[in-house]
Amino acid sequence: MNIKHRAKKKFGQNFLQDQAVIERIINAFNPQKNDVVYEIGPGQAALTDHLSLYTDDLNLVEIDNDLVPVLQQKFAAKDTVTIHHQDALELVLPSINTRIIGNLPYNISTPLLIRFLYQADKIKDMVFMLQKEVVKRICAPVGIKAYGRLSVMLQYAFECEELFVVPPEAFDPRPKIDSQIIRLTTKKNPAKVDLSRLEALVKQAFAQRRKTIKNNLKKIITEQQMRDLNIDPQARPETLSVDHYVAITNLID
Repeated sequence: MNIKHRAKKKFGQNFLQDQAVIERIINAFNPQKNDVVYEIGPGQAALTDHLSLYTDDLNLVEIDNDLVPVLQQKFAAKDTVTIHHQDALELVLPSINTRIIGNLPYNISTPLLIRFLYQADKIKDMVFMLQKEVVKRICAPVGIKAYGRLSVMLQYAFECEELFVVPPEAFDPRPKIDSQIIRLTTKKNPAKVDLSRLEALVKQAFAQRRKTIKNNLKKIITEQQMRDLNIDPQARPETLSVDHYVAITNLID
């Protein structure tokens, strides 16, 4: 049963159509029988059809009222598929070693990634389709312009790997920009830090990128404290590593 559904702009829907791209994504994700898998925004079930063949615990998270009953009908005979009619931004993962996959709507990709960051202890890995520009920002190495708040926060908890680029013609409707596949694998023992404090600090540090780290954090940490952490107070925020930001957070905590 094929799902035919008009894409809704409010949900940022662009449905993946290209079978070759779909197979590449599934191969990159490599689902296994005993995996607990959550697919975010299954849409017209392009990835779901494949995922349901490989895992015995597939959970579909779909917010669209029109798509949910169609998905329920399509997978009614599959007791290995559970459909969660809810906003992914409110998803609470129930178990550890969860694997997550999805073609994320562009309009919620950043807050959703941060939502999963706060549940990283329950996540094994994630494979997502995102805007190419967002993938570049997440995986950016320290010292370049693209390195910023999203880079620091996600690289704290995850190993980030850029995979292949997906052109607009792979979707219906076609987005105006290129997409890219990213793999985020949870680090086993990241340094201890209060995530909410780290997030607040990083937000402040990058509030004015052209200013020095001393000026951006002058109400939070002294120049001498920075030097004690081997941080140059005249450095720009994009030149500080994830470890630097963790160290500052732990110092002022």
